[in-house]
Amino acid sequence: MANLPSTYKKIVAVKFGTNFRDVTKVVDAPMPVPEEGQVLVKNRFVGINASDVNFTAGKYDPNAKLPFDCGFEGLGEVIAVGPGTSIAVGTPVMYMVYGAFSEYKVVPTNRLTKVKKIAPEYIPCQVSAGTAAISLDKLADLKSGETVFVSAAAGGTGQFAVQWAKKAGCHVIGTCSSQEKANFLKTLGCDRTINYKTENINEVLKAEYPNGLDVVYESVGGEMFETCFNNLKVRGRLVIIGYISKYGTDTSSQVMPFLASLPQKVLTKSLSVRGFFLPHYPVEMFTFPGKIAEMYNNGQIKSLVDTGKKLPNGPFVGIDKVADAVEYLYTGKSLGKIVVEIK
Repeated sequence: MANLPSTYKKIVAVKFGTNFRDVTKVVDAPMPVPEEGQVLVKNRFVGINASDVNFTAGKYDPNAKLPFDCGFEGLGEVIAVGPGTSIAVGTPVMYMVYGAFSEYKVVPTNRLTKVKKIAPEYIPCQVSAGTAAISLDKLADLKSGETVFVSAAAGGTGQFAVQWAKKAGCHVIGTCSSQEKANFLKTLGCDRTINYKTENINEVLKAEYPNGLDVVYESVGGEMFETCFNNLKVRGRLVIIGYISKYGTDTSSQVMPFLASLPQKVLTKSLSVRGFFLPHYPVEMFTFPGKIAEMYNNGQIKSLVDTGKKLPNGPFVGIDKVADAVEYLYTGKSLGKIVVEIK
């Protein structure tokens, strides 16, 4: 601890809202000291998630008091340990705790996962891959030969949903917004890519999949949700892991005409519509990342990250670039999981 600076930088929310740049601030904080059962991690990479703006809006914690730390996941090396801690200084680790958008972070040892090396490709093995793997395992009841539809398939979590469904022996349809993304999805084994910029999703499904979809992994919401739902077959399952198209809006007073017919359609086709929120599965949440990281180590799964290196304001390096990275996610142009390097 003697060689560490006395302060470090982190991002805090100073007001509630979904405009990340407007409601957050980079501040200096005194260097923390790990207590028993804790370690101090020097962050090297942090992960960007669509739900970062839900967090700053206070949607996940109605009792949140300003200011509060932001960010869900990080990766770095242990540089100090608390009393009675068995993890060695220098160990590369990844973790999921609130407040990860920080140069240094104190993390309980039961929230750590050891990794082979410091590499950004491990970041997606946590929130993104965990959401895909756990939700599909627990809620989708995948069976070999079934048809699975993945929205935003080339994104942080979509890439893992495609691979998880393929490993279950399913036929996978993935939506995306560019040929580059479609090409990437094909490397994952995606059987049918739909570029919604050039093809009408509903028309493709009606023409090529007239029998309907067995499972939908849905993260977009709005019109995408309606299209997916209407194309489910009898006993189809729709798993909602997000609704990114509505994250920046107030949906509390919005009424969708589609919802009026929802109960009848669910009943007459024996459909299942289930939501998935990762923190509601705490045991799996902190055990799956290690399993997925090992799969990545063994070449059993791919993990693509986007560091913004192709952007005029990229690559994303430094805590000050987190706001740029969040805004980039909402352009819909990212490929894979967006990560920010922390120096």
